[in-house]
Amino acid sequence: MNRVKQRWEISKNWQLIFPILGFLSLAGTAYIISRRLLHLFSLNNTTFEWPFTLGIMALLYFPLLRFFLWCFKKLENKWVVNYKWEMIAIFIVFAITGSIAAKLAEPLTHLIGLERDTTSGWVYWPIRILIILPIYQVLLVLFGWLFGQFTFFWSFEKKMLKRMGLGFLFKETL
Repeated sequence: MNRVKQRWEISKNWQLIFPILGFLSLAGTAYIISRRLLHLFSLNNTTFEWPFTLGIMALLYFPLLRFFLWCFKKLENKWVVNYKWEMIAIFIVFAITGSIAAKLAEPLTHLIGLERDTTSGWVYWPIRILIILPIYQVLLVLFGWLFGQFTFFWSFEKKMLKRMGLGFLFKETL
């Protein structure tokens, strides 16, 4: 436990929630991918279901872990944070925000009368992305605040909107 605390610069026990959430999120991601593969190979409801799921999950966990640790290392100098554990919180916020924004866009596209099955992909997907974008922006700041990273996400949000040509929404005062 001391190695985890030292590696992620954890000084208070409550900060351990972020590495724990990161571990559980990564395990959940490996589980979801392994279940998708299980259905792809039509192995559900067979004797191979759980050995396949757990085996693929174990095989996926470590490459995913190495990938995310590589991402942390690459972004460590680019993102200004006080402690390394905040990087985990930021990654979790991005994951939650993206997932929820995508889920919320589906009923909204349905509400305006666009169905995935009956609408051309050339129409459906651009409109769905345009619906996701404002939802994502709001949720990013909201979940950033909930995870104690409001300052990071507020400046990230302003920078993103400026790059999209919407910088006029935030007047900078000198």
